[in-house]
Amino acid sequence: MENLALVLVLSYLVGSIPTSIIATKIAAAGDIRKFGSGNAGGTNVLRMLGWKIGVAVILFDLIKGVAASYYIPQIFWDPNPLPFNNATPFADYTVVQILCGIAAVFGHIWTLFASFKGGKGVATGAGMILGLAPVEFSVAIGIFAVAFLLSRYVSLGSILASMAIPLTMIVRENLFNVEIRGYHTLVYFAAGISLLIIFTHRENIRRLREGTENKLMSFKGTKRP
Repeated sequence: MENLALVLVLSYLVGSIPTSIIATKIAAAGDIRKFGSGNAGGTNVLRMLGWKIGVAVILFDLIKGVAASYYIPQIFWDPNPLPFNNATPFADYTVVQILCGIAAVFGHIWTLFASFKGGKGVATGAGMILGLAPVEFSVAIGIFAVAFLLSRYVSLGSILASMAIPLTMIVRENLFNVEIRGYHTLVYFAAGISLLIIFTHRENIRRLREGTENKLMSFKGTKRP
């Protein structure tokens, strides 16, 4: 169990890297949390500072999720890491991957390095899904792109994409008879992470309902801090 604690802590620390804050300070643009939406996430950077810095932040946050769900669990070499499922170590490993991914998302949302005030976890959560379920990730990206292009709301695209992941798993496994390794674990996890994304976007949902949500109409940045 010591190895499990090690990879969970490591995943949390990787997720806690405050990419947007670091990037904006390197760009001599101040603290991103004091401008725009006040959120330390890639979308706020994209809106305030333009597409180059914004895309770089989003990609790095995505990499954090991939590292946590795919690479960091490989440090965990115990073939039977969890006591409740010793007969199926591969399922156990899937659980370890999920736990590491969740730790990274928590790190991104409640970052240790910025007074526990980070982003909303979308990019890091997407990276975690990419490491665990690349097909579902691809579908989610497609849905995000369509929703964003039609509405120009990043928040709406993010919410719909997060909901698409567990639904895609269910459809592939039950309608198309695709055997997804660790399906019964992954689908509940995906549903949980979708609920977390919806929770972190609760203010965006309120603004969407009121018609006051900000649209991302330009990738050039609206103003410099």
